[in-house]
Amino acid sequence: MRSLSVRGLSYETPGKSVYGSNVSRRGFLAATGVILGAAALLPKAPLARALPTGSINDGDTMPILVIGTGYGGAVAALRLAQAGQNVIMVEKGMSWTQPGSDGKVFCNMLNPDGRSFWLRTETDQPINHFMGAPYNKSISSYTGVLDSEQFSGIRIYQGRGVGGGSLVNGGMAVTPKQENFASILPSVDAGSMYSTYYPRANAGLKVNNIDQTWFQGADCYQFARVGIKQAQRSGFAYTFVPNVYDFNYMKQEQASTAPRSALNAEVIYGNNYGKNSLDKTYLAAASGTGKVTIVPQHVVTTVAPANGGGYSVSMNQIDTSGNTVKAKTVTAQKVFFAAGSVGTSKLLVTQKATGKLGNLPDSIGAGWGNNGNVMVARQNQAWDATGSLQSCIPCVGIDNWADSGGPAFAEVSPFPAGIETFASLYLAITKNPNRGTFSYNSGTGGVDLNWQTAWNQPSIDCAKRIFDKINSKEATIYRTDLFGEYKTWGDDFAYHPLGGCVLNVSTDNYGRLTQYPGLYVIDGSLIPGLTTVNPFVTITALAERNIETIISQDFH
Repeated sequence: MRSLSVRGLSYETPGKSVYGSNVSRRGFLAATGVILGAAALLPKAPLARALPTGSINDGDTMPILVIGTGYGGAVAALRLAQAGQNVIMVEKGMSWTQPGSDGKVFCNMLNPDGRSFWLRTETDQPINHFMGAPYNKSISSYTGVLDSEQFSGIRIYQGRGVGGGSLVNGGMAVTPKQENFASILPSVDAGSMYSTYYPRANAGLKVNNIDQTWFQGADCYQFARVGIKQAQRSGFAYTFVPNVYDFNYMKQEQASTAPRSALNAEVIYGNNYGKNSLDKTYLAAASGTGKVTIVPQHVVTTVAPANGGGYSVSMNQIDTSGNTVKAKTVTAQKVFFAAGSVGTSKLLVTQKATGKLGNLPDSIGAGWGNNGNVMVARQNQAWDATGSLQSCIPCVGIDNWADSGGPAFAEVSPFPAGIETFASLYLAITKNPNRGTFSYNSGTGGVDLNWQTAWNQPSIDCAKRIFDKINSKEATIYRTDLFGEYKTWGDDFAYHPLGGCVLNVSTDNYGRLTQYPGLYVIDGSLIPGLTTVNPFVTITALAERNIETIISQDFH
């Protein structure tokens, strides 16, 4: 590899002098909020009707408490309610239903404000540099929808709000290939997952597929067609990827017959229209049973056995500045941990270390991985324009998982700048064997993660097997000005956190914490670090499997 400068931009190229396109500074600065990565809606796409929310009081008792409203928690709440159980769900973030001064619930990526990030005064975007200089924007501190939580060697993006990560992801609803499943969850029967629970999850999430005929002529997917063409020319297989974004609604966006969302730089800070996030699917169905109460802006701090049975759960009600409004302690007979890989792991590690749940196994906190996430961008030739209008919902991936020398699945991601950039961006999911461990820090009272940025080198090596070859074939180059100063790879953040309370290791084979009857884990912390594709369909399907057995065996 050698570095060179092309028209004022720094790149890295595999040994060739190449032509670089001239792209305006303004356009690329606008693009730095770039994304990572279904039932028809009404043509006018009104903002979502608010899910009913409730409250809890200090001293309340309840049969079931679910901590978190992401994929696992939403599945558990719905199926428990359908089985006749009353459920309280507490969520750290807001209920995202009230429009701001601009009339929209969520801001877009090009004009972020306090709604964008969780209690930050500056954005922390995945692409946060331009020409090697930092580029983030000042915002007001607010309980925004996307959290960037910093640990040693990595920052982890998490959704904050009723619906969890479903509010802030690209919606790519990928079921992994069955031949790879044994490496993902070795203690789970693949046959039942693929015959029953994956189909159930896809139906519940309202997954749909893009109209490939429409795709071929859609202006907003020119970038994806370029990605397909270049993958094919280098001998790589590609695949269309289902999504929870309503592609019929996107057709209306393209035709300007409905308000734009995916075509208006909306995704990592939420989608105002078109996206079937959990608040429109599982959580809406759960709320509709009349047996589920959702309580936002409550942060659980401790869980411990209660005198007389059940569990004493302490939590803080917070305002939109993150200040504690009221401390509360309630008693629940059964508790489901569904705060996500990071949230559940931190909570359980803390309870074990402080003696609240001191009998939890020593494996609590271990087995964490970033799903092999790494990002990279290439600068195309002038004849491979990627389009000035780009949908923020990815629909194509390069499938190189069969490469034994470096398995990878790479999303062809949008770079929505509003002008032509000639840039191709990718989020790769790779086979990375490294795993981190959460541990309690008695000095700070917080939880650390021992991840090292260098542990992402296997992911880079896997991704290079795709993109070095494409660059060589296309006579193109890597961009090195988007992830830091002269930095090619976005390897210091994770969008797909997994593990920390691994199934059949820290729990039994259905998520029970067997040392404490009535405590369950039902989220992405159960999956040991890798799903080979985007993880949320697997998290949902696993939750469907686990809750079915838990209801049949533990609720009589």
